[in-house]
Amino acid sequence: MRWPDGTEADCYSPSLVIQDYFSPGQDYPVREFLEKADTALTQASERVRARYGFPCSRALGQLRAIRQASVPFLTHPDAQVRVLSFRS
Repeated sequence: MRWPDGTEADCYSPSLVIQDYFSPGQDYPVREFLEKADTALTQASERVRARYGFPCSRALGQLRAIRQASVPFLTHPDAQVRVLSFRS
């Protein structure tokens, strides 16, 4: 993904559910991106819990990192996050 300041970051999801919420090459307003990331990564973590009996700490850690990285952009209503690609 690419933040509004041009910084790029790789993000982790233990589940392909992330692809239900984001499309490569698509821009998302920061707040919308955060809402979608919260829903998708929480859902991914819950899928791990259902299968293995515990939540996915990596997915939840990724969500915390996204929330933290988004803070500088929340006061800019036109700021966009671009999803660059998915890797398996």
